[in-house]
Amino acid sequence: MADVADDARDWPTGRLLSTAARLVEHAWDDALAAHELTHSRVVALHLLLDGPTTQRDLARRAGVEEQTMGRVLRGMEERGQVARVRDSADRRRTLVSVTDAGREALRVATGLSDEDPVLRVVEGTGHDPERFRAALLALVQHFAARRWPDVPEALDAPGG
Repeated sequence: MADVADDARDWPTGRLLSTAARLVEHAWDDALAAHELTHSRVVALHLLLDGPTTQRDLARRAGVEEQTMGRVLRGMEERGQVARVRDSADRRRTLVSVTDAGREALRVATGLSDEDPVLRVVEGTGHDPERFRAALLALVQHFAARRWPDVPEALDAPGG
């Protein structure tokens, strides 16, 4: 891996950012897996804090396909993190809601992100973690708006 780090000095910024994002995601996934969580589950739990909603709406807000969200919800339902119930106003619809176990899982995930090793690395280089976060947020907002122009809620999901 040291060779990759040395070679990376000459990489374009986009490639550096993409590689850094993948490596951070792997580290985040490992930390979440120790608590039977995934990044996708954390996003869904965060979105469900707004109240019960349909799988379709949840998928739209998360910026994923409805089938993908269905797989995520099945795993969460098996762990008792979400519940699905028929909508009393429209029996054809099923609403998804977060359970107490789901709220606890989100609390654990939030605790993990509070110990963010990325910000410690940034701080260790003498850079301001808040400025770094602001720059990342600007990138996310810009490119998310281009990718999903009709889904501003997708930016509210935790990045993990």
